[in-house]
Amino acid sequence: RVLVRIKDLTLEKADKEVWVRGRIHTSRAKGKQCFLVLRQQQFNIQALVAVGQHASKQMVKFAANITKESIVDIEGVVRKAYQKVGGCTQQDVELHVQRIYVISSAEPRLPLQLDDAVRPEVEGEEDGRATVNQDTRLDNRIIDLRTSTSQAIFCLQSGICQLFRETLIRKGFVEIQTPKIISAASEGGANVFTVSYFKTSAYLAQSPQLYKQMCICADFEKVFCVGPVFRAEDSNTHRHLTEFVGLDIEMAFNYHYHEVVDEIADTLVQIFKGLQERFQTEIQTVSKQFPCEPFKFLEPTLRLEYREGVAMLREAGVEMGDEEDLSTPNEKLLGRLVKEKYDTDFYILDKYPLAVRPFYTMPDPANPKTSNSYDMFMRGEEILSGAQRIHDPQLLTERAKHHGIDLEKIKAYIDSFRFGAPPHAGGGIGLERVTMLYLGLHNVRQTSMFPRDPKRLTP
Repeated sequence: RVLVRIKDLTLEKADKEVWVRGRIHTSRAKGKQCFLVLRQQQFNIQALVAVGQHASKQMVKFAANITKESIVDIEGVVRKAYQKVGGCTQQDVELHVQRIYVISSAEPRLPLQLDDAVRPEVEGEEDGRATVNQDTRLDNRIIDLRTSTSQAIFCLQSGICQLFRETLIRKGFVEIQTPKIISAASEGGANVFTVSYFKTSAYLAQSPQLYKQMCICADFEKVFCVGPVFRAEDSNTHRHLTEFVGLDIEMAFNYHYHEVVDEIADTLVQIFKGLQERFQTEIQTVSKQFPCEPFKFLEPTLRLEYREGVAMLREAGVEMGDEEDLSTPNEKLLGRLVKEKYDTDFYILDKYPLAVRPFYTMPDPANPKTSNSYDMFMRGEEILSGAQRIHDPQLLTERAKHHGIDLEKIKAYIDSFRFGAPPHAGGGIGLERVTMLYLGLHNVRQTSMFPRDPKRLTP
């Protein structure tokens, strides 16, 4: 017998003998029968152990006493179900057990019940049934990751990485790997983690930006990387982590930095389309617990200038200056206004005020108060911050002095442009945040497998 996946147990397999490995999700004894629900990732099937030719009373009793979450091998026959099996993904068939082997027994007392962990909060409040809070989930992450919702979230997140790579490689990008232990703060900032490095100190990289730009200076033209990013910010919000996965892009351009903006936007659109085509099962699984409107986007992507966004906010009653940065509440409000007007959850805000952007951002040659920089938003929250970089070392030095940055600390960064650097631009995307906002979830910790924030360093 060949090992068969639960998701493949359909009517086509009816009356065939199979061997399945899975976890005992639930068990219920009833007279001379025991009904088991066997789970494998986000798929499950009802298995019946009944006294007869292949099962004794002792076997039924044995099956009923197997603890939840134990791993078992079952040999049996796939049968068509007399009626649809509610609560199982495989509703048209059930497994009639001939033999059952316990491969790994789970302890009887679980730190949380998986049925409670996938129950929508509203449903739990209405019925008075238990739900599981976030800290309990994260403290017992191994169990929580077994839920159908978590399985679907991280399968979809894997798909985002796969589509990101596929799309960029197709566009002629080269994947690079950059150091995460560095000698100076990545962007001249203070929010870095210091680590002991032999007889001196080093830092965990806030961004791969310096190395992406060095590769552009080395004539790679178009590069991307996928890897951890570290931010020593004491931000206890729904969307910040101290370690996250960065999807970073950098690209030389010929005429205008919008060549890069369009390439990044199209990459994200290809990811969204790929998720719709390949991951409908996962999207539907997550929406059962966390209902959400399907993610909407336009082709080509909507691009507004910052001043247009400010004008929309002012029309809605928000008071803000021309050179003032967007607050989180205003970001969300602008997202709602854009959705109402343009019917899209994804858009670009271009030409940010120079005063609110980092020192390495290229000023707009047509307007000294604005810059060649942009942010991209999903459901009213920023997922990418990017810009044309200053590639002239003299201008870069002037801008660093203007920002009060110690030139010694960024000497290696400035020096990388002294031997000829093409005009280029790029940006960094937070993988966990994209996953969260695409699925309409409310906390980035739901989309980080083992989240790190100012209050959590384990498991």
